[in-house]
Amino acid sequence: MPVKAGWQGRFLEDFSVGDIYRSRLGRTVTQADNIWMSLLTNNTNQIHFNAHYASRSAFGRPLVNSAITIAIVAGLGVTDTSENGFALGWDAITLPNPLYEGETVYSESEVLEKRDSASRPEMGIVRFRTRGITGDGVVVIDYTRSVMVWRRAFAPTTNLFPEPRLNADGTARVGR
Repeated sequence: MPVKAGWQGRFLEDFSVGDIYRSRLGRTVTQADNIWMSLLTNNTNQIHFNAHYASRSAFGRPLVNSAITIAIVAGLGVTDTSENGFALGWDAITLPNPLYEGETVYSESEVLEKRDSASRPEMGIVRFRTRGITGDGVVVIDYTRSVMVWRRAFAPTTNLFPEPRLNADGTARVGR
């Protein structure tokens, strides 16, 4: 039976200025997500984990920690933007509206620029504008970032899947 190749992400040659990529998946942010990220980042602002405190704020309820907002929105866009590269920098991150626990966020990225890398001829640099948008269409994060992306011919992504060690009858070999 032939092996069918799965999605491998985009390479430098696949990007064009003006392209827009929308995440296929959305991500509902839970109270547990918010509390865990606040703990992980040592963020002691009670607006993220104390409902009583947050109820007395202008927002009336806990705000999702902005570190989780950027992490989720960036992560949702990886398969389309940076699966075959690495981030070089983040610019102009804004949070125009709060994200609340229980809301679902999606990621939309637009290609702003694309150029060859001067120092790495096997790669190029793509600059994106990304927005995190709730299920109600509210923009909760807006940023630009630059990503160093592999050219298809040089990407270290080929033949990564290991061949299984099988017996002659196709069953898994036991032991190392």
